[in-house]
Amino acid sequence: MATCPLPSASPAVVHGSCGHLSSISFPWFSTRFNSITIHPKGSLIRCQSTSTSKSESKAKRNFLDNASNLLTNLLSGGTMGSMPVAEGAVSDLFDKPLFFSLYDYFLEHGSVYKLAFGPKAFVVVSDPIVARHILRENAFSYDKGVLADILEPIMGKGLIPADLDTWKQRRRVIAPGFHALYLEAMMKVFTDCSERTVSKFENLLEETGSGEEKSIELDLEAEFSSLALDIIGLGVFNYDFGSVTEESPVIKAVYGTLFEAEHRSTFYIPYWKFPLARWIVPRQRKFQGDLKVINDCLDGLIKNAKETRQETDVEKLQQRDYLNLKDASLLRFFVDMRGTDVDDSQLRDDLMTMLIAGHETTAAVLTWSVFLLAQNPSKMRKAQEEVDSALGEGKMTFECLKNLGYIRLIIVEALRLFPQPPLLIRRALKSDVLPGGYNGDKAGYEIPTGTDIFVSVYNLHRSPYFWDCPNEFEPERFLVQRHNEGIEGWAGFDPSRSPGALYPNEIISDFAFLPFGGGPRKCVGDQFALMESTVALAMLLHKFDVELKGPPESVELVTGATIHTKSGLWCRLRKR
Repeated sequence: MATCPLPSASPAVVHGSCGHLSSISFPWFSTRFNSITIHPKGSLIRCQSTSTSKSESKAKRNFLDNASNLLTNLLSGGTMGSMPVAEGAVSDLFDKPLFFSLYDYFLEHGSVYKLAFGPKAFVVVSDPIVARHILRENAFSYDKGVLADILEPIMGKGLIPADLDTWKQRRRVIAPGFHALYLEAMMKVFTDCSERTVSKFENLLEETGSGEEKSIELDLEAEFSSLALDIIGLGVFNYDFGSVTEESPVIKAVYGTLFEAEHRSTFYIPYWKFPLARWIVPRQRKFQGDLKVINDCLDGLIKNAKETRQETDVEKLQQRDYLNLKDASLLRFFVDMRGTDVDDSQLRDDLMTMLIAGHETTAAVLTWSVFLLAQNPSKMRKAQEEVDSALGEGKMTFECLKNLGYIRLIIVEALRLFPQPPLLIRRALKSDVLPGGYNGDKAGYEIPTGTDIFVSVYNLHRSPYFWDCPNEFEPERFLVQRHNEGIEGWAGFDPSRSPGALYPNEIISDFAFLPFGGGPRKCVGDQFALMESTVALAMLLHKFDVELKGPPESVELVTGATIHTKSGLWCRLRKR
């Protein structure tokens, strides 16, 4: 691949990104930004703001910035030695979402730096060597920190916000559920739900009247969201939301809960923790009502599963004939597993976590995959040719999916450019020494107990030091080996490092690619999410030509629990 010039470090330049809720935007920092302009190739995004050059920005640092930096150094910054400090950050952070600013600071200060913010300091990591240390090599020295506080009211002790002891117990139960036979059996769920969506689009086209050029205009982000919800419902707890064609109180409650999670991730003051807030504040009353609707539904499903329990060992559970099993859901697996008598509350937390986190990831990756393909017609044609060859007029099967190599690369490239999430949040449970990373202090950086860390997945995925042409949409990049270019401690990018893997992962990239995290606390549902996204995208492209309704710059981004569009991804669909 050609080597591209390094991107500008100007604060005006930021790059688009696309989650599961292993991360969430920090309440004290996150902002919405009003509009963006997207480069015609679909990956370069510029904020429409009054950003100035670095020299002008430094000249305009105000009293608030100086006071913030002074407080930081006095109260929390003195123990981090030679670590660079992103001073003046307070005023910079109000113009755009946090992870965009973190990219600018990364280009200016390096792969490990301290973000000064009043009485608190945050270490920002944009280096695979350091990320590998935190997420895998020293994983149990860190927990989720403030992320757990935000998500606990929604997910309880589910895998994402769980404390370390609870996580270890539940991981042993949940991870085996995503075994190979289950994933293969889920192909029918992925296919049936995708067919439901495709049929809806075909019916809408028929209703438009006659004519070879007839088309329909749809918000595909909303359609993908409904599709993902139906898949999660059937695959995780054998419940058909039917949200592609109708709306029920449970569906409304799920979306209400999602909106509240986003609200809490972007609001500066956690007022919902105040006494009586859950009864006095209207939106908090609604949130409690939404939770009750969902929990009542889950409680009913759990009760039914327990009444029909067939307890057996995990090995026998994994050998069931899942293709012909009436209920092949994860809930059935959890309930039937011998020796895992868990209370209904924990099961509900597990299911809620999968419902919220799994639903968001798939909807987002499909949205940004289509967004990128629509701006690259030659790549869309290549994808459609592959799908036509793999499917013909037959049904989607696991063998078909294995033949959809290019579609799978499109999915992971969309996750590279639009990572879900853009940040992973950790907190040091004890003092540690972080590696210096590329071009950092060779002695590393000492961090004290309680240090909050942002592992910037966004920066890792867009790093000019570890990727060629990092801002370009190039699905083929994952097929090419890249040596470490003399970067000590990084093994380079090597597709042969993980033989048999359907999708590139953190092993192949040595932690330069982290769409689902890495190490022990990596998302357990990564293959489920990638496979359902591949099936849904393939079946859409098999039946329709897709183009954006307006210019790329009309698609505005907002950030919260995930990165999504402000007003939907409006596209024009024509029958092929």
